[in-house]
Amino acid sequence: MAGPLSGLRVLELGSTVAAPFCGRLLADFGAEVIKVEPLEGDTVRTMGRRKNGHSLYAASIFRNKRLLALDLAQEAGRDIVRRLAGRSDVLIENFRPGRLEEWDLGYERLSKENPGLVLVRISGYGQTGPYRRRPGYGVTCEAVSGLRELTGDPDRPPSRVAVSLTDEVTAIYAAFGAMLALWRRQSSGRGQVVDAALYEAAFSLIEPHVPAYAAVGAMAKRAGSRLPDNAPNNLYPSNDGGHVHITAITPALFARLAQVMGQPQLAADPRFRSAEARAGNQEALDALIGAWTQSLPLRELEQKLMAAGIPAARIYRMDDIFEDPHFRERGMLVELQQPGVGAVVLPGIVPKLSDDPGAIHRAGGPIGADTHAVLRDVLGFDDARIDRLAKDKVVHQGKAL
Repeated sequence: MAGPLSGLRVLELGSTVAAPFCGRLLADFGAEVIKVEPLEGDTVRTMGRRKNGHSLYAASIFRNKRLLALDLAQEAGRDIVRRLAGRSDVLIENFRPGRLEEWDLGYERLSKENPGLVLVRISGYGQTGPYRRRPGYGVTCEAVSGLRELTGDPDRPPSRVAVSLTDEVTAIYAAFGAMLALWRRQSSGRGQVVDAALYEAAFSLIEPHVPAYAAVGAMAKRAGSRLPDNAPNNLYPSNDGGHVHITAITPALFARLAQVMGQPQLAADPRFRSAEARAGNQEALDALIGAWTQSLPLRELEQKLMAAGIPAARIYRMDDIFEDPHFRERGMLVELQQPGVGAVVLPGIVPKLSDDPGAIHRAGGPIGADTHAVLRDVLGFDDARIDRLAKDKVVHQGKAL
């Protein structure tokens, strides 16, 4: 596979979302990612919608990967992992801390045979500390991080985003950590362990509230669609039942907004003249802007605000995304053909590199689709040996794509 990470081999042992998302990021840019999943398949295959019995989520998060199914409960399965780790640059896992060591797959063992190996460990609460063995999913770690307390409307219980947000953010940190470790390896010749904790990744996102609490005791609270202490930065209703988010927080932007509203005097009003004043009078300001937006239909509002160069947008639904030419032009809706499914559309690659943009070569396939090829090509196993492993239910050979 072409790409800036071409020649890099990544062994992905993790399950569900965080580890597979991390592996997907690396695979998008050319790394050879060998995805190891149980014989019954990764749990992520049970999440989201299906078509013709195939997981549409797996079609995206397992894209560009070689899919190997084996049983880690058997020593023969663990032996295969050790052999693959000895031939890999990066190993990604998100098991409970200590599980790899119980399987004799810990870093001390693996690095003896492959000193350059980078082990990326994703867990709920990290590899150390009193919570290290506490079960952790993204949403529960989000609760501990403080991020969940800030999500939703102030008069309702904390809400959540309808995706595995904390898993995905942690996966991005983990991929970043892998790149840092590989960069260091160029000078040291040795790999190292990357410890990425779900609760810490989520906690890092509430950055402005940490020093505010420590310095002045400010308790962060849910603010609905507003960004606290930052105005105007809110969601406003149109007269046809829609909503537009407007962010006009600099003096120049606010002056333009006041002009578009037909109320240029607002820019000189002492209540709104500075950022601090606007933050202190957010209720009054939002009421004035809301009264104006409610006088116009959504499309006209959006057009007026865009013409004035004010950051604003209606809230997109999935059908808006698929109809918007910008998503297509930027390659953010990638259509592929998948055997047994037909056409599938996957989210595109982020970020965009000018010389090495990455590519999506194939959608994620069925369980064990590449078991035979990986064992043959990477480890040199012959057909008879692979067939014996399959007969003993150490591995599963799925239908090759």
